[in-house]
Amino acid sequence: MEKNRVLTINDIEEIILRLKKHDKSALDELFGYYYTRLYHFSKSILKIENDIDDILQEVFVKIWLNRLKIGNPETFNAYIFTITKNELLNLIRANIRDQAFRDQLFLRSVAEEYQQQSQLEFDEIKAGIDKIVANLPEKRQQVFVLSRTEGLSNSEIALQLNISEKTVEDHITHAIKQIKNSMKEMGVISLLYCYLFL
Repeated sequence: MEKNRVLTINDIEEIILRLKKHDKSALDELFGYYYTRLYHFSKSILKIENDIDDILQEVFVKIWLNRLKIGNPETFNAYIFTITKNELLNLIRANIRDQAFRDQLFLRSVAEEYQQQSQLEFDEIKAGIDKIVANLPEKRQQVFVLSRTEGLSNSEIALQLNISEKTVEDHITHAIKQIKNSMKEMGVISLLYCYLFL
């Protein structure tokens, strides 16, 4: 593939057809085209480069495993970036209890003027966010904690709380909206806090 070539919808449609015929060269073509784009996208979110290659390998494994389910070529670009974003957030949530990981993420995510904040200031911001979560309506708080702190899936939460998955989704959506609005009022502008807690 030419280095600066842009894949058209027809190109993507043709590649998807080849994927569905189990043509691994089609996956190689997608990898060659998307790797650099996804790498920069991942770095803009994660900031820590160590795990990006592993994440992108997982993304393309998922593309291959789900090749028969890929549909509209017009939405493929959004599809592959969404898979990548979900893998990044899964990594962050899986490692968020690791102090070394949090420290790296903090140092690389905050804007330059915030890099000199003391641990006390950071803890105060964390405490503020915890307070926002504590002030959520009881059921919404319960759903949010199960999702973001304990890492349960929507279906697992629905089963545990005896509610529908749609209700779980609604609670999470409203919780995130409320937390983000409160965070704006706190003046927290770093993406770090969104990715840590949302």
